[in-house]
Amino acid sequence: MNIEITSKQIEITPAIQDGITAVLNKLARHQVDLISSHVIITQQAQAFNIEASIVIPQGKLFAHATDADLYAAIGALGHKLERQLNKHSHKLESHRDERHTKTLNRQPEAEIA
Repeated sequence: MNIEITSKQIEITPAIQDGITAVLNKLARHQVDLISSHVIITQQAQAFNIEASIVIPQGKLFAHATDADLYAAIGALGHKLERQLNKHSHKLESHRDERHTKTLNRQPEAEIA
């Protein structure tokens, strides 16, 4: 997986890079191929904004988090991405999908002549 980290007004230290890499590696346990990811970190007056865009085979995931502590913002971002990926990976198992496939696979009734 290709990880690109961009920052504005802050230097990317190895600890920050390791934290982001650890969060993205946690997403790999959902058994969905993560093609590429782009993380942007910005520092404002009293908070850090972090946003991530991850490309997966069936689409794209995007999350944004803000916190006064950079590592807390990274953790919140990881939770948001994990929820989205969990929802995406279990979509085929949903009750709604099950009802839809039943109606699609139903055989037409024989015509009465």
